[in-house]
Amino acid sequence: QMQLVQSGGGLVQPGGSLRLSCTGSGFTFSNNAMSWYRQAPGKNRELVARIAVDGSSTNYADFVNGRFIISRDDAKKTVYLQLNSLKSEDTAVYYCGIGWSAWYWGQGTQVTVAS
Repeated sequence: QMQLVQSGGGLVQPGGSLRLSCTGSGFTFSNNAMSWYRQAPGKNRELVARIAVDGSSTNYADFVNGRFIISRDDAKKTVYLQLNSLKSEDTAVYYCGIGWSAWYWGQGTQVTVAS
């Protein structure tokens, strides 16, 4: 059974950092690109970052502007999203997904940036 289990969200002050994790099972993790999306209240889900097989390439949304880093550890079947210099507008539910354009989602994890 295919599954993505996320962890690492929470409440952080503006300018702070968080690391999100997403561990996959039930599929060949190393054979798949992985991605992170987010959805803020009242808005559509949007791409944050994605990483190709073997980490050979990455792609970020313009709003990331060098603040976030996506990485993967195929031995642990885990993809990470390091969130730095967080802003209030980064508040959203963050979802990991399988694929360069995700076709299967994790359960989501809340990131709240507030003082």
